[in-house]
Amino acid sequence: MDGAPRPPRPAATLVVVRDAAVGVEVLLLRRAERGDHNSGAWVFPGGLLDAADHAAHRCCDGLDDAAASARLGLAEGGLDYHVAAIRECFEEAGLLFARRPGAAALVELHGEEAQRLAAWRGPLHRGERTLADLCDATGWRLAADELVYFSHWLTPPLRIKRFDTRFFVARAPAGQDSAHDAAEVVEQRWLRPADALERAGELKLMTPTRKTLEAFARFDRVDALLAWARQPRTVPLVMPMIGCGRDGPRPVTPDEPAYAELARLDPQCHGHHSYEIEPGVPVRLSPRLIRVSADNGSVMTGPGTNPYLVGGGPANEWAVIDPGPDDDAHVRAVAAAAPGPIRWIFVTHTHLDHSPATAALREATGAVVHGRRAAHPEWQDPAFAPDVELAGGERFALHDDCTLRVIHTPGHASNHLCYLLEQEKLLFTGDHLMQQSTVVINPPDGDMAAYLASLRALLAEDLEWLAPGHGFLMARPREVIEAVIAHRLRREAKVVAALRDAGPAPADALLARVYDDVPPRLHGVALRSLKAHLAKLRDDGAAVEDGAGWRLAGG
Repeated sequence: MDGAPRPPRPAATLVVVRDAAVGVEVLLLRRAERGDHNSGAWVFPGGLLDAADHAAHRCCDGLDDAAASARLGLAEGGLDYHVAAIRECFEEAGLLFARRPGAAALVELHGEEAQRLAAWRGPLHRGERTLADLCDATGWRLAADELVYFSHWLTPPLRIKRFDTRFFVARAPAGQDSAHDAAEVVEQRWLRPADALERAGELKLMTPTRKTLEAFARFDRVDALLAWARQPRTVPLVMPMIGCGRDGPRPVTPDEPAYAELARLDPQCHGHHSYEIEPGVPVRLSPRLIRVSADNGSVMTGPGTNPYLVGGGPANEWAVIDPGPDDDAHVRAVAAAAPGPIRWIFVTHTHLDHSPATAALREATGAVVHGRRAAHPEWQDPAFAPDVELAGGERFALHDDCTLRVIHTPGHASNHLCYLLEQEKLLFTGDHLMQQSTVVINPPDGDMAAYLASLRALLAEDLEWLAPGHGFLMARPREVIEAVIAHRLRREAKVVAALRDAGPAPADALLARVYDDVPPRLHGVALRSLKAHLAKLRDDGAAVEDGAGWRLAGG
């Protein structure tokens, strides 16, 4: 993986699916052992585009190059990918997506005709004949319109072989039997996606194959799968990052928490950064920014609380945002990670996983503590005593090129503050926004209406990154914030529906229905947020609490 990135070669893959008694099945082929990264892998039919594929445009049915290119986001040549996918599927699996002249159905192949067609596979593979030749000889048309564009994958930089691959999905042709070519492919199986994933220890599955199987596992019938794939949707380019960790180097995909941070720190995919939060290990996120996570992971804190070191500059002075839990080893790790003296401490809020280490760190460094006291004592750090009480709106220049602006964001806690590192458009979110989880809103200090108002206020900020109190750096802040708002409003709608059907009722009687998508072991925590939703509805005039419990206003 050393050297300059190699240019990727265009390729196409065709995922063939069929209905079976057990549900949707996909055709998987095992690659021959060739001593490369893909040797022995179970894959879908596919391979590189060939120069001759363009000549088969005139043989395609139901789709021209303009329409195919528009769907793939190309100026031209989109139909080449469809032709290549059809060719590779025929060469490797013996399935041909073609029609007889004037027919709507795909060709069925039996007896001598099937044998004659099979004789084309070798010459096509060796480049001695083309699909255009086959169509001229048979009079058939290639059923390019049967292929539905599904996904787009790019091999990471520095890999020896790089591919820019378009994935298509199509229903298996009726009246044709698949047969692997016994050359590039040495075995085939029709499997349910879920079964293939369960056997991942036995079947070598490359990342695009595994992620495709995960997507297909949601569907019970081919019609539903194809209807979803055909709907208007954006097909993003996916390039896995390479990270290191307990499982060794491996690809990391966009649905994983570490993806955006790895793309920021290691865009060439050298694999030097971790896909795991490692307690006590300093992570340099930029010249101005270092993260040192605490070893307090739990169901409430995720992988642990993140103190951040911010600063540097000519004087090499640093601030700590959220010192974390009161743990001697952790405090020592934060102090040791600072490249220079710690002059300031900034606290987002005073819950017990964020601020208690403040006292020990202030004693060790003499840093000036900035923060805000909570309005209610429950679940708070009683020892927190800021030297500078913040209201929101303050700006602190740690050096000429490193400025923090304070934003008051009540909701999760009455005293919650976010800090904007203006030069990087990066927001330290504390618990206002978390990765892979929504935060608990616990009245009376927590307030759902205030929380939603704070989120909406952040939409007016020019943000590029979020640095959460738990988890990795997060990209696309506006999308994250809008998704959280939408989630909270969907939950509120479920509360209203539950009140309509079950009210009047106490909050705990509504819990199982409103949080039916949350494991019962977390219902105790969810009850706090449910009470916050009910309080918001009460304050909005939409719900009433009386001796019988909660009900809709006017009901």
